[in-house]
Amino acid sequence: MANENEFLLHALIMGIFITFVYDILRIFRRVVPHNSFFVSLEDLGFWIYCGAEVFLLMYHESNGTLRWFAVLGALVGMMLYKKIFSPCFVKYCSLLLNRMMVLIGKIFRFIFRPLGVLCEKTGQGAYTAARSFRQITGRIGRRVKNRLTYFLKLFKMSLKK
Repeated sequence: MANENEFLLHALIMGIFITFVYDILRIFRRVVPHNSFFVSLEDLGFWIYCGAEVFLLMYHESNGTLRWFAVLGALVGMMLYKKIFSPCFVKYCSLLLNRMMVLIGKIFRFIFRPLGVLCEKTGQGAYTAARSFRQITGRIGRRVKNRLTYFLKLFKMSLKK
């Protein structure tokens, strides 16, 4: 009986842990928005991980036998965590991380502002330099092509003789 109570406690803790990991995933999705393909990929990875955790728990605690009280214990752990901790945890962690990202963005913009001004000032000069380079290489290319065509014609004429 003591082993079954310990097994039930482990299942309850596993349910809490699985829900906590999913909350971490939810926070990540709120901070870094992405499309449905990556959301599906993350969910697939999460469920593979959860399946492996449940399998290992069942394997170590009950020699691979499915115990319904363990499933019920995991569900109770999930529901308790979801009702008590999850709403505040997800809301405030994602809010904190979003504000930190905004602050980090402002710091980077401040640090790299001189580089942006420099690129803006030299941007027009770089454009004209690139255009001049294209014109020069175009002239050189035409000259080389004309010379090669001339030598090719000479070569063909010498073969015909």
